[in-house]
Amino acid sequence: MDSDIAIRVDGLSKQYRIGRRQERHDTLRDAIVAGAKSFGRRDRDGSTDDTLWALKDVSFEVKRGEVVGVIGRNGAGKSTLLKILSRITEPTAGRAEIHGRVGSLLEVGTGFHLELTGRENIYLNGAILGMRRVEIERKFDEIVAFAEIEKFLDTPVKRYSSGMYVRLAFAVAAHLEPEILLVNEVLAVGDAQFQKKCLGKMGEVAKKGRTVLFVSHNMTAIMALCSRSLLVDAGRIARNGESHDVVQTYLENFQIVSAQRNLRERQDRDGDGVIRVTSLCFGTSNNPQSGFWMTGQDSIVDIGYECCGGRTCRNIEIALGIRKFDQTRLLYLGSKVVRQDLEYVTGAGSSSCAIRRLPLEPGRYLVNVELKQNGIIADHVESAGVVDVADGDYYGTGVVWPYSGFLCDYSWSHDSRSADAAGR
Repeated sequence: MDSDIAIRVDGLSKQYRIGRRQERHDTLRDAIVAGAKSFGRRDRDGSTDDTLWALKDVSFEVKRGEVVGVIGRNGAGKSTLLKILSRITEPTAGRAEIHGRVGSLLEVGTGFHLELTGRENIYLNGAILGMRRVEIERKFDEIVAFAEIEKFLDTPVKRYSSGMYVRLAFAVAAHLEPEILLVNEVLAVGDAQFQKKCLGKMGEVAKKGRTVLFVSHNMTAIMALCSRSLLVDAGRIARNGESHDVVQTYLENFQIVSAQRNLRERQDRDGDGVIRVTSLCFGTSNNPQSGFWMTGQDSIVDIGYECCGGRTCRNIEIALGIRKFDQTRLLYLGSKVVRQDLEYVTGAGSSSCAIRRLPLEPGRYLVNVELKQNGIIADHVESAGVVDVADGDYYGTGVVWPYSGFLCDYSWSHDSRSADAAGR
């Protein structure tokens, strides 16, 4: 065993039976018939039509002190992997070796006892981690201060709000000094300020040489915290490498369904469906159908939509969100903000959003779209479109500058007098 290895996973697989109850066989004959039917449904890998391989032949190693990200679409197998590593569930095949004391935060309040107070749960979790009471007491005040629950410390956690619950859960998991920290996508429960605080704490934990396995959909956090990442897809490791390269692979090949502008066939959408987006079209004021935008030019996005069953929809709010491929939010273009909601539409219609002097640097961006009727989400399509922004003379100086970040209107003023002249 290499003393430098904290986690070693070899051929790990996990199979679940879905959609059927376990049948009761009263006689040997029933059992034989059921077995024959099951055999007939088997695939080459031993699967049947009522089983699912959440993980299949997964292998990797994590060194001590390494911070590794785990990314992938919902249902890819990320949470199953962490549950096996946390000894919550057993694998169907393969093995996972953990060398060190493990702290897990797989969902809000993992390991908490609802009837116990916040104070009691801190000691309980410390004991589960194998810590002595004196060790827990040394960290106790720091945990309470981080979680910001001083007033409710002696209140049963079943009465906590979800925000209080997750603050305490993260504080306990991060401060009780596990040698290996397993963190699932739980930070999304907290507010933005708390998420920032948690990410800072995780960075601090990593600098102290502890091993961290971090599952997240926040690509910015993954690239900031993790030197290496694993891309999980359909229960297998699709890529293992430097975080920037793995994130780029994920966003380009797994996250975006397609760059198509026709959205009628998109199934991965939310909302009650009373009105739906049917198309997106990007262009500039000079060429509305160009399919791209240009830095510094007036740019346009046309949105087509259709009411369910040809009915009339009223008080429609339309919003576009522009993001980088790492999910960093750049622009929010909502009709409600500028008091330009759509009063009504019968059957089908379209709307245009004009962006004056586009303030984005050249590159490729994701566009999300959302429709609301009377404040209720009717349709939300994530990564509804991809738009390329071309170089442009933003400042009208004849110079196409190597931009970096946002562009903005600005001007300089100069006082050409010398210091001596200014003093006279």
